[in-house]
Amino acid sequence: MSETVVGIAGTGRMGTAFARRLCETGTPVRVWNRSPDRTGAAVDAGAEAVALEALAEADLVLLSLTDAAASEAVLAGMGAALAGRIVVEMSTLLPDQAEALEAQATALGAQFLHCPVGGTVAPALKGQLLGFAGGPAETLEQARPVLERLCRRVEHLGSVGAAARMKLAVNLPLALYWQTLGESLLLLRGAGIPAEQAIGLMAESSGGPAVLKNRAQVVVETLEGADQRGTFDIAGLAKDLHLALALAEREGAALPLSAAAEERYRAALEAGLGRFDGASLARRTAEG
Repeated sequence: MSETVVGIAGTGRMGTAFARRLCETGTPVRVWNRSPDRTGAAVDAGAEAVALEALAEADLVLLSLTDAAASEAVLAGMGAALAGRIVVEMSTLLPDQAEALEAQATALGAQFLHCPVGGTVAPALKGQLLGFAGGPAETLEQARPVLERLCRRVEHLGSVGAAARMKLAVNLPLALYWQTLGESLLLLRGAGIPAEQAIGLMAESSGGPAVLKNRAQVVVETLEGADQRGTFDIAGLAKDLHLALALAEREGAALPLSAAAEERYRAALEAGLGRFDGASLARRTAEG
């Protein structure tokens, strides 16, 4: 049986990481990006840059795009050529956005999954993401061999809307953590404890999440005054936090901690920190 050809729409940081990982595992990969000059890293890894029409002829198409509007436009651009293909939307979306894309893809004759992932570029390159899959179980089983090259675990959560909710639920504590870390560092002001020592102790404590353990050096350097580029940066965190608050508001749920944190994210974005690591938000909070 021939190897599944995978198409990837969107060669930003994650789309490129998907392409590199899949090429490394011997998967034939085609890539498309609205700005063709941004496909270079994926092509260097072994992917083939193609037009959108050719991307639609891949057996399975991954969408790694900015938002639901971008995915909608790409699906429309591929059109009826998607008939019989599998489309996997991997972006963070609201449940109704995922459902609308499912309806659009299905109307074109494609099978559709929503599978946003937990993790950023580094785990993507190692095949260590966490996949939150929604859609028909039989479609997931067809796509699973490809998804398992990217993910250490792919969990079927039911509907595409359920997958969207799970991703928002997973990302929300991370967004809040950077604000929490900044507030905890306020308690150390004037104590003379070096950033490296404080973060080392916090990382080893029961209050130290995986992100602090994995990115301790980035956090230390940020606290010492050197903002670090983030793989899941403040702009991305703010976007997902906004989506979580929008969903809660629609359903009459109160997220007071999240609402307070959004104000801090808004201030960080206004200060030009959007492309930096979440630790930059913590530092701003610690500085008062």
